[in-house]
Amino acid sequence: MPTKTAIKPEAAAKLVPDGASVMIGGFMCVGTPHRVIDAIVEAAPRGLCVIANDSGLPGQGIGKLITAGLVTRMIVSHIGLNPETQDRMNAGEIDVELVPQGTLVERIRAGGVGLGGVLTPTGIGTRVAEGKRVIEVEGRDFLLEPPIRADVALIAARRADYVGNLEYTLTAQNFNPVMALAADTVIAEPDAIVPVGVIPPDAVRTPGVLVDQILERRR
Repeated sequence: MPTKTAIKPEAAAKLVPDGASVMIGGFMCVGTPHRVIDAIVEAAPRGLCVIANDSGLPGQGIGKLITAGLVTRMIVSHIGLNPETQDRMNAGEIDVELVPQGTLVERIRAGGVGLGGVLTPTGIGTRVAEGKRVIEVEGRDFLLEPPIRADVALIAARRADYVGNLEYTLTAQNFNPVMALAADTVIAEPDAIVPVGVIPPDAVRTPGVLVDQILERRR
């Protein structure tokens, strides 16, 4: 596998055009690619659709994109930690699709591995089911939830090697690895870049073949 040349955050931001759908890893800002987000705020692409676990915190993580007015749609499991997202949703500035966390992860995984959707009982008999297809399996009703893919995935990792293999730590593993499967362009922001072989094979959660760009180390 060929080695990858690390790029600056500014170059990574240029890969996120106006109107792009963007998956952003992280779990309440843990495992979020903060330097890429800062560069995107500076580049200011408009009309982004952000797919993530949450909308970050005020002034932190994805919250910076919200404050900058760059996001017009979100597919997330909750927005309760960011009052600004709630205000913008109530004002009609951001369209928010709330998806149960487990369903969101599975929809992303389905998009990554080429499945036609996810069957889940979550949401049956509630407003979540309105307008959705219901499929009966062995006497039980399930909602058919469509797969999710994105133009770009921004993910954070503990370490990368020079061919793009990625290792994560703790809750940073919740969304980053599955998002790396489900985007046309995958940009990884590692804390460190190490020679090939330093990351044990059984610690690699995202193989380098999935990663298109690696951010240079913080100087």
